[in-house]
Amino acid sequence: MKNVPFKGIIAYPITPFDSQEKVDLPLFRQQVERLVSSGIHGIAPLGSTGVLPYLTDDEKEAVTEAALGQTAGRVPTLVGVSNLTTDKTIYHAQFAEKAGASAVMIIPMSYWKLTDDEIVSHYDKVASRISIPIMAYNNPATGGVDMSPALLKRLLEIPNVTMIKESTGDVQRMHYLRKELGEDVAFYNGSNPLALAAFAAGATGWCTAAANLIPELNIALYHAIQQNDLNTARDLFYQQTELLQFIVAKGLPRAIKAGLNLLGENGGHLRSPLKPLTAEETAALESILQNPKSNSVLK
Repeated sequence: MKNVPFKGIIAYPITPFDSQEKVDLPLFRQQVERLVSSGIHGIAPLGSTGVLPYLTDDEKEAVTEAALGQTAGRVPTLVGVSNLTTDKTIYHAQFAEKAGASAVMIIPMSYWKLTDDEIVSHYDKVASRISIPIMAYNNPATGGVDMSPALLKRLLEIPNVTMIKESTGDVQRMHYLRKELGEDVAFYNGSNPLALAAFAAGATGWCTAAANLIPELNIALYHAIQQNDLNTARDLFYQQTELLQFIVAKGLPRAIKAGLNLLGENGGHLRSPLKPLTAEETAALESILQNPKSNSVLK
């Protein structure tokens, strides 16, 4: 695979805010350091977990610089640069490249429904203005656009679009990409409950916010897959499924913030209109983290 800087567990940090709903950069750096120290294989700030659409341009730049400064080259960094317009996406992609990002991630955000040709043109124009790789991110639940496997195949014809992140929850799309493009395609799973099935389909990595809470289990699953130990991989996955389903159902920023607090870490605050988990939801998350099947994550 050419120009593919990521494999394994790519961790998605939240963007924490202070009590005045301003981005808390010192806390963000602490959270990034905690992820890097856990042994994950890459960091991806400004994804859905990092509430990219809720940030100003200045805040996006500050978070980008903070992430790259804290990782200091120890792991590759994938920076989210998506925007409604092509010009703004180019701007943020160029900023990320100059700041030292290993690659950028782009989801086609849409107000008016985009045609396939418009999406291809969007990626092509961004790709022509930067030299680092691009991960095309398909997540209709948050971006409002569902890119078909055939469209993703077209995007991979753009020279530096070298990676696909699939978050639809349809593992058949991953099988299609592998069948059509063979070993040359680097695709990544972004649907947490499909982690095991995606690796079985040939996924290069798992893009997940769960690494904020259970990095050891996430990493152990990847290692078991690498060693072709499917029995161990299945057991490790089953230890994670309840938590994976919970954080997706309750919304990643809310659930990860609450989980960090339960683990004795500072999860920071959310930015309106997002609200914290209810007391009942927090208690349910605490129970999951205390479950022996989860290796007693919560001590």
